[in-house]
This record gives sequence, structure tokens and C-alpha cells, in this order.
Amino acid sequence: MKRELTAKEITIYALSIALVCVSTIAIQIPIPLGYMHLGNTLILLCAFLFGPKVGMAAGGIGSALADLFTGYAYWALPTLIIKGIMGFAIGYIANRECKKAVMMRKKTAVAAIAGIIIMIAGYFIAGSLLYGSLYTGALQIPGLSIEGALGIALFYALGLALEKAGFYRIIKA
Repeated sequence: MKRELTAKEITIYALSIALVCVSTIAIQIPIPLGYMHLGNTLILLCAFLFGPKVGMAAGGIGSALADLFTGYAYWALPTLIIKGIMGFAIGYIANRECKKAVMMRKKTAVAAIAGIIIMIAGYFIAGSLLYGSLYTGALQIPGLSIEGALGIALFYALGLALEKAGFYRIIKA
């Protein structure tokens, strides 16, 4: 039997998609074949907080919408796939059952790093295919690596601030 989404779940999906889209659009720094942005921070946060399905929707749809809105429509389909897989992987790894707080921190780090590696590899492959050259695809790797590292650092800073504010208790209620 197919389960229908609750109003709370629809709201979480919609807000997560919107937050990723807006954070991707808000600050864009050009790099070869695209731009660096803060969207990865929100993909990490949404996937960590709400799991793989929300991570996949927020990462894929939110990022693809940002590409459509900012003149990178030819990247929308690759972005939908790459960022969707990225969000799913982060949510899946970070939300596996865990009893120790230290393990949770390690799993969060593993999830974040795995997600960023998926993003870099995905855009390398997509760029190589779109432009017909491995060299051209590889031109993105330094910028994407910086974007990924910045995204992880901001994710941890934002996560710590939300934890201190008691946000996690509110959303889990």
C-alpha cells in the first residue's frame, strides 16, 4: 500500500528544496564550466537532518532549479542526477543506526566527504562528456574541491550553531 506524505513531510521537502536553490543562487563565484556556491552546505544539512529521500530531493531538484534560474540550463539534468545522488548518499550514511555520539560524528564526516567526492566525480564525468574532453572536465576539480571543503566547514559551523540553539529537539518533535 502506498503511503501518502503528511503536510509536515511536504513542508520539509519544499523548504529543503527552496533553501538549497536560494543558497546556490545567492553567492556564485565563477569557476571553469560553472560556479562555486553555498548550496552544498544546505544539501549536507538537509540530508543530515531529514535523511536520504529529502537529501536527494533537496540536492537534485534545488540545485537543478538554481541552474535553470541562473543561465546554466544545459547543466540542469546532470546537476539533478549528481546532486540527487550526493544528497541521497549523505543522508543514507549519516542516518544509519548508531548508538555512540563519537561514531555519529565520524559517520557525519564520512557522509560529508563521500557526498563531496560524489559531486566532484560526477561533475568531472559530466563536464568531460558535455565538452568532449577529459582535460576540460578536469578543469573543474580544483574549484569544486574548494567549494566542497567550504561547504563542509560551513555545514559544521551551522550545525553547531543549530545544536546550541536547541534546533534539533524542535525538528525531531
